Amino acid sequence: MKIGIIGYGKMGKAIEKISINKGYKIIFKINSKNLSELNKTNVSKCDVIIEFSNPKNAFKNISFCLKLGARVISGTTGWTQKLEEAKKICLERSAAFLFSENFSLGLNIFLESVQKIASDSNKNKFKIEITETHHISKKDKPSGTALLIEDKILSMQNARPTKIKSIRRGNVIGDHEIKYIYENEIISLKHRALNRDIFAKGAILAAEFIRNKKGIFHMSDIIKN
Repeated sequence: MKIGIIGYGKMGKAIEKISINKGYKIIFKINSKNLSELNKTNVSKCDVIIEFSNPKNAFKNISFCLKLGARVISGTTGWTQKLEEAKKICLERSAAFLFSENFSLGLNIFLESVQKIASDSNKNKFKIEITETHHISKKDKPSGTALLIEDKILSMQNARPTKIKSIRRGNVIGDHEIKYIYENEIISLKHRALNRDIFAKGAILAAEFIRNKKGIFHMSDIIKN
């Protein structure tokens, strides 16, 4: 598989390393110093584009590739006010697009448990709290994953969680905890990322999944597959 990487930070480097170990070829690695390499010729050489840039440039990067009919994986958060527009471009250009706030397979299984407990707790009016903790350089707050968790809960019940608490400290890769609080008891559910490779492996798995496909996809499609 031939891969183009947009965003060559920690995630981009992890994706490159794992891709090469799997025998895949990296066509380009885009950062702020070589933006001119993100062009029609290079994109056309790729089976899949994997985008982990920043909230400011994500939509521009994604839409450029989708308009060329490319297959795009994106894990950049903080830009989703334009997500529906990106999906529209994808469908209009017969491209393929999979966006996820979190590419960890474990986290996506965790979300299924969140929904199940939220559905049951709604009957007993549990109060719900979400806490997310990340490294100090993470820009968006709350995290995209915390907002995704909130959306999953909302799909099961009408009331929003009481609050989302965001913590930024050290080099924490990503902790997410949900507490269901009712009278004298608490149900606590937590996911902790121990290594950034879990996100890179999930993104590559997503790339393998959409390689020969067209349309809009989600991580749940991969879990079911």
